[in-house]
Amino acid sequence: MSAPMPTDRIGRAFVVVAIVEAITWTGLLVGMLLEHVLDVTRWGITVFGPLHGAAFLIYLVIALLAAVRFRWTLGVCALVGLAAVPPLTTIPLERWLRRTGRLERPAAG
Repeated sequence: MSAPMPTDRIGRAFVVVAIVEAITWTGLLVGMLLEHVLDVTRWGITVFGPLHGAAFLIYLVIALLAAVRFRWTLGVCALVGLAAVPPLTTIPLERWLRRTGRLERPAAG
């Protein structure tokens, strides 16, 4: 059972962008397989290369906004940044962030 979608708009944006980043990573990996292993077509890289590049940059911007809004520790910030490098790691990370309440504003106090 996954945690509910965050109520904060930056939290929701982070979830969406993390999923999009993983989808574009997958498309790029398939594109690399088609071009470099199967020697079939370059189409996948031509399409998903720029899409993934844009998704990656947007992910980093939203992550920075989220880090400030949700007052993430340096360790959480490092995990969020590192999760964008291995393929598909942003999805389990965003689920963990939701489950642990790190995509909601801290309680005032």
